[in-house]
Amino acid sequence: MVADEARRLPPPSIVNRNSVWCGFMGWCSAILGNALNQRPPLYSGLHRQALALTIGWFIGYHLTRRENYFNAKQDRDLFEYMKLHPEDFKKKERKIMAEVLDDFHPVR
Repeated sequence: MVADEARRLPPPSIVNRNSVWCGFMGWCSAILGNALNQRPPLYSGLHRQALALTIGWFIGYHLTRRENYFNAKQDRDLFEYMKLHPEDFKKKERKIMAEVLDDFHPVR
């Protein structure tokens, strides 16, 4: 699912936004399945609810790993481009805010 280069990256946290969201969506799908089959939605099939939540959490974790890999790859490529073409990324002289803003003259 992810390239071998991704194994060098630090692993993401177990609790991250993708894991929580996908786990919640898995749990909601189990609840919806119970409701569509006319069973008590929250109380029946607790094992299916736990399984759906776990599968969603697993998918969310691996989506985060994939996202981190692609972001790191893009950062690496952009920094390499910046090193190869320094003339495109010259440092600008710093200005103070008084030079940027116009003089303020209140109208009364």
